[in-house]
Amino acid sequence: MPPVRTRSAALLAAAALATLTLVPSAARADLKLCNTTASRIGVAIGYRDPSGWTTEGWWTLAAQTCETLFKGALSSRYWYVHAIDYDRGGEWAGQSFMCTADKSFTIRGVQDCTQRGYKRTGFFEVDTQEANDWTIRLTDPSEGGARHK
Repeated sequence: MPPVRTRSAALLAAAALATLTLVPSAARADLKLCNTTASRIGVAIGYRDPSGWTTEGWWTLAAQTCETLFKGALSSRYWYVHAIDYDRGGEWAGQSFMCTADKSFTIRGVQDCTQRGYKRTGFFEVDTQEANDWTIRLTDPSEGGARHK
């Protein structure tokens, strides 16, 4: 025979369940990059927001670690990444050219990089499919180079 519940206990349980279902959970919304290689890497990103193009760098990621590169809901569907393998040499690059600097930087605009004293650097494109949260995984070249989720 099942245990007998009082009416007030049943109402309290129902109210607690209703409260749990009505309270929205905190949604994650970030751009992360995971370094799945055996090397330390340096990473720069590029993106377009309502004010125009921005590039930012450098984050240094130890081997087998992840880092949040942009906090909050993603401002753009397309993000651009350039990474350098500090330990073994090489890079993850592409045909989308943006401005970078040797040291930590935030640069507005992607035009006339060298005339403005910056480097013109090739970035590869990441399509986040308009998600609010995205993780990019950089892999060793033997595993296909750059993979993203």
